Amino acid sequence: MPDVEATKAKKPEEKAKKDEKADATKEEPKPVPPTPTAEIKSNIALIERAVADIEPRFTHRVLRSLTALRKRLNDKVLHDAIEENYPTDSTAKASLLSWLPPAPPADQAMEVDTAAQPNGTNLAPPPKPTSDPSPEVEVYFRLLLIHHLHTSKENYTKSITLCKETVDKIHSLNRRSMDPIAAKIWFAVERSYELGGELADARPLFLAAQRTASLRHDDDTQASLINRLLRSYLHYSLYDQADKLVSKTTFPTSASNPQFARYHYFLGRIKAVQLNYTAAHTNLQQAIRRAPPAKTAPGFYQAVHKLFVVVELLMGDIPDRSTFRHPVLEKALSAYFDIVKAVRTGSLSEFQATLTKHASQFEADKTYTLIVRLRQNVIKTGIRRLSLSYSRISLRDICLKLHLDSEEDAEYIVGKAIRDGVIEGRIVHEKGWMECEGRKNGYGPEVSEVFGRRIGYCLELHNQSVKAMRYPLNAHRKELAAAEGAREREKELAKEIQEGDLDDDEGLGDF
Repeated sequence: MPDVEATKAKKPEEKAKKDEKADATKEEPKPVPPTPTAEIKSNIALIERAVADIEPRFTHRVLRSLTALRKRLNDKVLHDAIEENYPTDSTAKASLLSWLPPAPPADQAMEVDTAAQPNGTNLAPPPKPTSDPSPEVEVYFRLLLIHHLHTSKENYTKSITLCKETVDKIHSLNRRSMDPIAAKIWFAVERSYELGGELADARPLFLAAQRTASLRHDDDTQASLINRLLRSYLHYSLYDQADKLVSKTTFPTSASNPQFARYHYFLGRIKAVQLNYTAAHTNLQQAIRRAPPAKTAPGFYQAVHKLFVVVELLMGDIPDRSTFRHPVLEKALSAYFDIVKAVRTGSLSEFQATLTKHASQFEADKTYTLIVRLRQNVIKTGIRRLSLSYSRISLRDICLKLHLDSEEDAEYIVGKAIRDGVIEGRIVHEKGWMECEGRKNGYGPEVSEVFGRRIGYCLELHNQSVKAMRYPLNAHRKELAAAEGAREREKELAKEIQEGDLDDDEGLGDF
């Protein structure tokens, strides 16, 4: 009975605690996101810290927030950020503000009034810095200005001029702490020239900068410029020049995952055009695995999967159906899903109708020439399905089922499929039919090769993960100092024992 009463007494206490926790969670206000000006100021502090401590990871942290920050930029935000972080008589400040329209007097008056607090006390505005920040901060501001100029079609020419001036400044400074920001600058340069319709004119600039970056062992800039050059070549369908660039250069192993994802995507496009579908499939798989999340970079995610689906079809495989149900890919891959259905059924008429219907989209995606090659795959798929369904079938029936022109074409295609190992069978020319043998079992050298490729991929992934691990800077020195201190204490203790200052029975007490 006392136990029952105790449990009854505990229940109201537990309910009261739960109610208090629920009230506390309700009363907690949601954190207010910082304004763009405040975010820029905190990013500048991180850049200054990266320059002072020679630690580029702080700069990389700033650049990771660039995608979200550039969507919130406007003239007033950039004007206020430059005013807050530069002294009044700064030449760099005047140079940066010259790319923005002058602020109206009304906005300047409102900026002074914002110092008033709700309790009626007026706080003085924060004091302006007495000296210019590091050159990395100025280049970071120029990067923000370039992205801001991309939002208006009237400023495309102005952004190209700003890009040229920024590139000259980067070359003149030649600071290693500026390398991560310089890599982003080159992406903005490419975007400016592309929007202005002058992407081919930027290629000599990229080639000269790539040679300089390789001589200076600037891995970030080198990786960015190789991708810029590959994109420029593929934009104009210069696949031979792109392949020569890949063979003559070495992509830095220390490059970031987004750069590696772009590089593997470009390699996949080159290998697919060169009929090397196995290498193209491997590179596209790496691009998908290294790419940012689908919701972060949906355009790149869709472009890779479009090419990946076509390459899988060219290899004779059927893509997984779950790929086409992905929320980011469902709408973008609708035309490719129709092609997959046509290839899977082996219907040549359905394939031609689908190709004609979505030809404009395939040409825009630059996959039309690859999809045209699928005609032979459609025929091979149809022949494979017929070989599994019939032990003997006439060439005339094959011609009717696959919508071929003549029995001679059917005989040639069937003979090629037998020679390539697509089906197991033989052609009886005298009687005009094809005899099919039984299906292969699931064992053999092909299965072991696939298993070996998977094991090799897992081992390579493990090696890359070990290489990518980061360790605190100079952490081993603390361990060495602790070990040296312990060694000195042992020496002092041994010396005291030898001199007789410390007795072995000193700590035994009454015993």
